[in-house]
Amino acid sequence: MDINQLKKLAAEKAVDEIKSGMVVGLGTGSTVQYALEEISGRIKNGLLKDILCIPSSSNTEREAERLGIPLTTFEELRITDSQFSILNSKFLIAVTIDGADEVAIDEATKKINLIKGGGGALLREKIVAQASRRLIIMVDESKMSDHLGKKWAVPVEVIPFAVSVEEEFLKSLGAKVTRRKKADGSDYITDENNFILDANFGVIKDPANISIILHERAGIVEHGLFIGMADKIICAKFRGIEVIEHGPAYHAFGR
Repeated sequence: MDINQLKKLAAEKAVDEIKSGMVVGLGTGSTVQYALEEISGRIKNGLLKDILCIPSSSNTEREAERLGIPLTTFEELRITDSQFSILNSKFLIAVTIDGADEVAIDEATKKINLIKGGGGALLREKIVAQASRRLIIMVDESKMSDHLGKKWAVPVEVIPFAVSVEEEFLKSLGAKVTRRKKADGSDYITDENNFILDANFGVIKDPANISIILHERAGIVEHGLFIGMADKIICAKFRGIEVIEHGPAYHAFGR
């Protein structure tokens, strides 16, 4: 069994969290692609009915449309008062399924911490996650880590005006910084027309503190540290599926 098969297993297990009638958040990335195909198949065979989905990137939106998955927007949901009562007022999205680049469990709080944004959609992914009652993360075992930063740099989305000064700011925090490029060597531009700086802090002992520092910096739109936001990890390992639950998770309104 290879990594792609593990991703497919994790995605299929995550889709079990989706029930008919739900509003669903769709993440971005290679594992999410398997989830989209599974959702599409369940819609076609009648196992999933009357769901509406909010994609976290233009890539996911295109794939969902191609696969016949019904989409909506936050604005469309907000207009319909009945949606609020269905979802108990606070959360527009019942469940979001997404992947992650690195997953670690905080030893002190037992919360699930993530690095996301390898696919460049960290801003919209965090918006969707914050609007969700539950965030389910699906990964293969290579993404599990004892500390964030051990395997992955932290993507930091910055406005074009500030890219150079924020690069220096991140360096002042001890990070090795790379401006993300496309395959042709041009700058990578996000769906919101911003740049991404990949900040390699090495092993991050206090990711919550780094998150606070980055949030307070003008010019930084968002970063890829998702601190305590995930409700469940579905990890596909060569010996089987492991489910990790720690919480309650923190979303936009807390718990």
